[in-house]
This record gives sequence, C-alpha cells and structure tokens, in this order.
Amino acid sequence: MPEYEKALRPEDITRLFVERSNAGDADGVAALYEEDAVLAYPPGSQTVGREAIRALWAKVLAGRPHFEPEAPLPTLISGDLALTSTPPKDGTGARAQVVRQQPDGSWLRVLDQPEFASPTG
Repeated sequence: MPEYEKALRPEDITRLFVERSNAGDADGVAALYEEDAVLAYPPGSQTVGREAIRALWAKVLAGRPHFEPEAPLPTLISGDLALTSTPPKDGTGARAQVVRQQPDGSWLRVLDQPEFASPTG
C-alpha cells in the first residue's frame, strides 16, 4: 500500500476521506480504518475489517460519486479515543465515528456510522 498522509487530528479523517473518495482511491479510504474496524454500511448491515471496507468502497467509488466537505461538530476526546461527527448538508440525521490514536500519534477509524436518521426525522 502506498504511503498516505496521516490524520494528525481526529478531524483530519473526514477531510482525507472526502479527498480520497473523490479521487476514486478505495485503498486510500481503507487506510483511514484500523485493521478490525466496523463500518455500519450498507444500511442495516455491517462491513468488518479493513480489507472488506476497501472492497466495499471500491464498489461504491466505481460509480464516481462526489462527496462535499462537511464542517465537523466539536470532537470529544478521552485518552486515545475520540468521537467525531458531521451533520449532513441536507440536515437529515448525522454521521459519527469513533477514532483511536495510533502509536505514531496519528488517528484511525474504529467504528464508522456513515449516516443515521434523527429521532424526529
């Protein structure tokens, strides 16, 4: 796998995800996840492990979707864990991720909930 820019802050992961997704780089997207990460996608199911996440994103990115950057909500940090989230531009639901600081100081996703509906909508 090529050497990718590392997320030096939890919030960097969202920016790197958008950049790599828009470039069609499934390997680069997968590099943002820990080896045993869990992604709550497709809706109603889970994709477990970096390789399965890479394969899933390869299929998704083959359709050349375009992702827009979203302003993050405040990050919650406790030790080597952080909760990051972004409100979708359409105002429905939210996206949330649990990320863990790695021994080299960078951050990777452990749990990823790409979108869930708000209780009122």
